[in-house]
Amino acid sequence: MPDNKQPRVTAAEPIALREAAQVLRDGGLVAVPTETVYGLAARADSEMAVAGIYRAKGRPAFNPLIVHVADIAAAERLAHFDDRAQALVARFWPGPLTLVLPRRLDAGLAAAVTAGLPTVALRCPAHPVMQALLAQTGLPLAAPSANRSGAISPSSAAHVAISLGERVDLILDGGVCAQGIESTIVALCAEGGWQVLRPGPVSAEQIAEVLGAMPEIGSGGDVSLIEAPGQLASHYAPGKPVRLEAAVAAGDEFHIGFGPVAGDVTLSAEGDLAEAAARLYACLHSGAASAKPRIAVAPISNSGIGEAINDRLTRAAY
Repeated sequence: MPDNKQPRVTAAEPIALREAAQVLRDGGLVAVPTETVYGLAARADSEMAVAGIYRAKGRPAFNPLIVHVADIAAAERLAHFDDRAQALVARFWPGPLTLVLPRRLDAGLAAAVTAGLPTVALRCPAHPVMQALLAQTGLPLAAPSANRSGAISPSSAAHVAISLGERVDLILDGGVCAQGIESTIVALCAEGGWQVLRPGPVSAEQIAEVLGAMPEIGSGGDVSLIEAPGQLASHYAPGKPVRLEAAVAAGDEFHIGFGPVAGDVTLSAEGDLAEAAARLYACLHSGAASAKPRIAVAPISNSGIGEAINDRLTRAAY
């Protein structure tokens, strides 16, 4: 669709939700809020619908998609759950944890969803709008972040409109996302170990409390080992050079502050990492829209959710 037209943005109210559900059943694309970031949803059982996601995002074909489900029963129709997976979903679902699990042969998912892998990435979201769409469609929904591939993820409907324009059939405005950073992705290995493929709101320490062991070393950004979304080395890019650990900015740099470093905007004046995660993409969007050709980001602690924030910033600066 032409980029110069205005995208359809509507409040996520009951009439709009019914329309969105019909768009999805018909194989269209709907941008929808979750507790993490806005997702670009399509029915996960349709090759044509999933192709629309790749077309809209300009997404590499080797990068799999997260499939969103309404509950554990829906998830178990798509993947094999062992005791470890059951324990994790009992603790963290609905919520910002994605599990990479062995796909069932009769899952009925479009091949592009798993990018040819024998596994599938599953999440049960907590946001009422996404839950309403899952309930009304009765379908598993593939929903990567609603932005052009490699660009800054959207934490508001306005971010989606700027990034995708009319490439998406409908944008449901549910306000600013509470978490503001993508879900944690965990792979459960057949040998009994586990890996954090992408850090997020659920920390490795929290997962270890459930599984009783610390994670193995993950595959990181090695494109040859892409098992889940967000593993590409260059990702979340604002289209400008990004300098990290910058307590002071140069004259040509838009400065994103944190804690005592004020900056042009701040992730959190109080040094609150949860607030910083929620504001991360909004601040990067502000930097991308500024007249300054470069972006500098203040130092951020790597503890807790700070690990996920620094992961996104490192990829943005790649």
